[in-house]
Amino acid sequence: MLFGVLGSRPLSTLTLSRFVRPPTTRFSTAITTRTTRMPASIIDGKAVAQSVRADVKTKIAETKAKFPHFKPHLAIVQVGARDDSSVYIRMKERAAKEAGIDFTLQKLPESVSQTELLEKVRALNDDYRIHGILVQMPLPSHIDEASVVEAIDYQKDVDGFHTVNIGNMAKKSAEPLFLPCTPKGIITLLHSTGIELSGKRAVVLGRSDIVGAPVATLLTAENATVTLCHSKTENVESIVRDADVLVVAIGKTEFVKGDWIKPGAVVIDVGTNGVPDSTKKSGMRWVGDVEYNKAAEVASAITPVPGGVGPMTVAMLMENTFVSAKRWFDMSRERKFSPLALDLKTPVPSDIEIASQQTPKHIETVCRELGLSHGEYELYGASKAKVGLDVLKRLEHRKDGRYIVVTGITPTPLGEGKSTTTIGLVQALGAHLNKVAFACVRQPSQGPTFGIKGGAAGGGYSQVIPMDEFNLHLTGDIHAVTAANNLLAAALDARMFHENTQTNKALFNRLCPAKKGVRKFAPVMLKRLEKLGINKTEPEELTEEEVARFARLDIDPETITWQRVVDINDRFLRKITVGQNPTEKGQERTTGFDIAVASEVMAVLALATDLKDMRRRLGNMVVASSKGGEPITADDLGIGGALTVLMKDAIKPNLMQTLEGTPVLVHAGPFANIAHGNSSILADKVALKLAGTEPEMEAGYVVTEAGFGADMGMEKFFDIKCRVSGLVPDAVVIVATVRALKMHGGAPEVVAGKPLPDAYTEENLEFLEKGCANLVKHIENAKKFGISVLVAINRFTSDTDAEMDLIRKLSLAAGADDAVACDHWARGGLGAVDLGKAVINACEKDKDFKFLYDLDQPIEKKIETICKEIYGADGVELSDLAKSKIETYTKQGFGSLPICMAKTQYSFSHDAALKCVPTGFTVPIRDIRASVGAGFLYPLVGSMQTMPGLPTRPCFFDVDLDDEGNVVGLF
Repeated sequence: MLFGVLGSRPLSTLTLSRFVRPPTTRFSTAITTRTTRMPASIIDGKAVAQSVRADVKTKIAETKAKFPHFKPHLAIVQVGARDDSSVYIRMKERAAKEAGIDFTLQKLPESVSQTELLEKVRALNDDYRIHGILVQMPLPSHIDEASVVEAIDYQKDVDGFHTVNIGNMAKKSAEPLFLPCTPKGIITLLHSTGIELSGKRAVVLGRSDIVGAPVATLLTAENATVTLCHSKTENVESIVRDADVLVVAIGKTEFVKGDWIKPGAVVIDVGTNGVPDSTKKSGMRWVGDVEYNKAAEVASAITPVPGGVGPMTVAMLMENTFVSAKRWFDMSRERKFSPLALDLKTPVPSDIEIASQQTPKHIETVCRELGLSHGEYELYGASKAKVGLDVLKRLEHRKDGRYIVVTGITPTPLGEGKSTTTIGLVQALGAHLNKVAFACVRQPSQGPTFGIKGGAAGGGYSQVIPMDEFNLHLTGDIHAVTAANNLLAAALDARMFHENTQTNKALFNRLCPAKKGVRKFAPVMLKRLEKLGINKTEPEELTEEEVARFARLDIDPETITWQRVVDINDRFLRKITVGQNPTEKGQERTTGFDIAVASEVMAVLALATDLKDMRRRLGNMVVASSKGGEPITADDLGIGGALTVLMKDAIKPNLMQTLEGTPVLVHAGPFANIAHGNSSILADKVALKLAGTEPEMEAGYVVTEAGFGADMGMEKFFDIKCRVSGLVPDAVVIVATVRALKMHGGAPEVVAGKPLPDAYTEENLEFLEKGCANLVKHIENAKKFGISVLVAINRFTSDTDAEMDLIRKLSLAAGADDAVACDHWARGGLGAVDLGKAVINACEKDKDFKFLYDLDQPIEKKIETICKEIYGADGVELSDLAKSKIETYTKQGFGSLPICMAKTQYSFSHDAALKCVPTGFTVPIRDIRASVGAGFLYPLVGSMQTMPGLPTRPCFFDVDLDDEGNVVGLF
């Protein structure tokens, strides 16, 4: 019997020489000189193996001392319960625990199917905690062993038998990640003798895939002249007589005779054969394939049986596992990034032309560059991937990277370029300043894409690509939001219909049907019982009065706030009538559609901190009130779990890239007025960990964008998003353009379809200085949150140096840390290098981050604080309805929620016509609504349109496919 045939096939890894470590002083005690009668030195495999294991233990301890999260982990899969296999596994488990290696044993029944076994292997492949995988051999006859070995990730194949590792071992120009453990152990034993293998004649008896063939390959790599003998080889004895090194692995008791051995040869006996021996307690003794006593009289060194090769297999397995763990550890820290070159052209082509001319990296390449393991991402074609949330667990030890939010001055029809600046800044940091840099942006709605605004991928040479896939469907997250939202709307109407057409008893019997004579509450129903104060868990225990309270939500149709959604602009769905078919028995009501991104489900997606938190928030969404004034939630309707199932994939951030190949996480797209207008917390958290730091790693940068002007998106980013996430930003970048500032300064009105007035294309410091008051107010507001503030001047070709100097002067006077001109639209990241350097410097400064208000303040006080401190209002004026809502929400326990102001984005005030920095105004609050699931109250300032309409000339006129099937016309 050959050691290792019945054991797991041990593995090995690369070291020195070509593959295996050369002799070192640590093996000095491994060779014991015998008496003069037996001159051969005994190659003490136990001593060598113990030295290897001690070395592994020391290295693991040293690495853990520096990196406490370093945890090598070996997983063994055992099929069936063979006694010999169990013995080998226990040996490996003891060795692993002694070395400081975590050990997992997956036991499967002998009847397990090959498919089930392969699925288990694949699960271990995808588990980032596992560094070495070994399937214990032999396997039952109905399982193909070769298929199982090939299913193991070759990067975790610590047994060394995957074809990739075996193939690379055989190639002179390649190096395997692992060597088979027993062959590697044999070479290590040979090195321990001090023999110089180069030029020696080596003979290997036995050509098994487990020992003989790989040993012959390894000896060849040591520059020995190798002869491989097998059962068909003639004149074996004469061949052996010429061997300077002899390795025997044929499983035949004492096949090689002592007088065959060349004087001074080194003999490695791999065989382990049992022979009867009445003097032994077991009645059996173990001998090798070589006639040991006589061979020892001739050889210079020889391995005993047992105690020679056997112990080395487990030792090499431990070493392989450590090396694998260290390799995975180093790979997770590398973050090697290869930028894409830009072919800059003048004049700058259209956005879609630029995007279509760039060839993006395969998204799997981006994943690998970021240090993501295979099980942490899901590919959606060649250009998109979803990133699993398990990466947050793997990297929880890391300190977050630098966190920057990009916002803007008060928007104008001329645009400020926040998205373009966000992308340009990240391209500058990643592709030109050699930093790890992420952009985190919202997913655009198809409404604006086909409406009047167009796409939201940035512009010019600072874009997310492919921009058509970015703007259209992406990975289906918005469609999931739509499905969840509309399922809830359907459940709401259906519940009212059934309550209006059935008795209490009939309702209860249908809600809790008997199955095989037994009634059970669905888990979500227990939450409603708890809300009602009914401390019972069995349907039969409820009284008649409790049945009525449980079964009837008694929804007041006049209080319904939940509408259906669709992700297009459709003005004719703003107000509709439902229930007109005779089958609905006259239960008509007026309702409407919102655009999908206005759904509270989208806000929940953006503010969820994990899957469990999303489930809680979805269940807590309030859709109406009962006739008794109690809030009716999604969980009252029993649908919170189903909504979560629809959203389970949408919660994973989407990974794309910029034109220069830097990573972008695209996730969630809530409205910036009735919601908070920021991309998801989870995307930011994932990016901050991937850009995070640990010892000997440099911090990366995560740049996210807040919707609308700083008075809207930035304030909500700080007071809502950062409050929920617990993340602390390092800097804020306020984007401005000369043209937009001139408009705020009183420059002539811009009329669509007509050329810009000269004031916008020629130097005009008067309009610019007046308009800079708007920028100054935003800078002052940002400073109230206690972090560094930068101004990014998105420069046009017509802007003059004097205009740049004026903006910089006024910005610094207002308290900005820096103000930098950039032209990333025309030059990509190269045009934002100075901005990138300013951001790096700003992030190094001390910060004293604070919120604008405390949550325990009264609702009215929080609203007033925002209006006075951020908008510059004299105060607020609450309508009777708003006052009533404050009273209701406070009574219902929602008074401690943050505030999400829903007002026009075109002015600090409630009046869009009031440009620059209006004063002397009072903000009218006509109503206050609750997004309880998302976790905020949103006061309505004026009329908020949640379903846009299409203009006379929508963007879709230009959108089409060319003859090659490429999208054209998007911008």
